Amino acid sequence: MQKPTYVPRALRTYLRQGGVIAYATRAVFGLGCDPSSVRGLRRLLAIKRRPVHKGMIVIADRAERLARFHAPLAPAQKARCESRWPGSHTWLMPSAPRVPLLLLGRNRQPGQARRIALRVDAHPDAVNLCRRLKMALVSTSANRAGRRPIHTTRECLRQFGKRVRVIPGRVVPHCRPSTISDLLTERVLRT
Repeated sequence: MQKPTYVPRALRTYLRQGGVIAYATRAVFGLGCDPSSVRGLRRLLAIKRRPVHKGMIVIADRAERLARFHAPLAPAQKARCESRWPGSHTWLMPSAPRVPLLLLGRNRQPGQARRIALRVDAHPDAVNLCRRLKMALVSTSANRAGRRPIHTTRECLRQFGKRVRVIPGRVVPHCRPSTISDLLTERVLRT
């Protein structure tokens, strides 16, 4: 089986037009799209058969790429984020006003602002992909809802065929998904 390759500019155009990719993250292969593309978000949710109310994580290679997705942070909040980034820690934080609602799901408590899940990743494949594309990416496990996560390029190609573009890579064996914490309350939502 021939390994697929990508050219950053062509892949960036594909993503901006609503394309979906599969790529290696630390624990599993992820499905991703341009987090600003409503068309891409809808395609990703349909391929994965993921309920809209769950929301999705957005990752990047550096915090500056995520700034447009969250509300301004207080110095203490910014320091808290930076203490865990880059790494496998996802923060749920107040979202910026114009973030597509499909990203957010129902990440909201009564009387609080809408929330978005963000992470500055440390996995070399994911970081390199964001850096080369010069953009943030949606990151949700590459599997249909209720099925086991995918751990290899080959399995992504087998399960998704031409519905997604598969970027070759490797996950870290026997690794757990990222921790998710609420930035405002510091409550851990997933370990």
